[in-house]
Amino acid sequence: MADILITGANRGIGRALFDRYAARGDAVTGTYRTSAPEDGSWLQLDVSNPEQFDTLCHDFKPESLDLLICNAGVYLDKGHSLADGFPAQLWADSFATNVTGVFLSVQAMLPKLQLSEIPKIAIISSQMASSERAPGGSYIYRASKAAALNLGRNLASDLKGLGIAVGIYHPGWVQTDMGGGAVDITVDRSAEGLITRFDALSLETTGCFETYDGTEHPY
Repeated sequence: MADILITGANRGIGRALFDRYAARGDAVTGTYRTSAPEDGSWLQLDVSNPEQFDTLCHDFKPESLDLLICNAGVYLDKGHSLADGFPAQLWADSFATNVTGVFLSVQAMLPKLQLSEIPKIAIISSQMASSERAPGGSYIYRASKAAALNLGRNLASDLKGLGIAVGIYHPGWVQTDMGGGAVDITVDRSAEGLITRFDALSLETTGCFETYDGTEHPY
């Protein structure tokens, strides 16, 4: 049984991951921003608010953490046009969640990860982070997910010496509020694939950027 923490786990992919880990017997805790689910173990956390991480560390009861899944994210510039969209505050809000929120989650939980025998960090990024695949549009979301990818790669380098493996993942184009209706896969298929990837993550594969089905994704 592993001790697992998932940020942004009250809906979408995060919720699907939470349910699957709970069903297989892992001790999984999820975070929510405003509305707490009625079942399972939950802690309130807005990853864009640095002041809330001290409370998270205090309230997370397991002594060690085997897997931190940085899933909380926003896609605020969907449908914006270059002519009159992408206001500065949207950039700030998106990066506060998608990038700074990931870093602060890792930083806050690092002491507990270091107490685990097999510590892992999984960062949910996106294929839209890829510099090789750049079809345009969604500038804020793409830039923030590219930054999360870069952050994960550098964390992998720095944390390898501590025995902590870091993986970065594209969950697929999933049927969620963020993904929309015209999608490739269901949230269940994405979650099942991601769990397989997380289970396989090791120091030998640390720094990987993979899709939910195990395909190596171009940077």
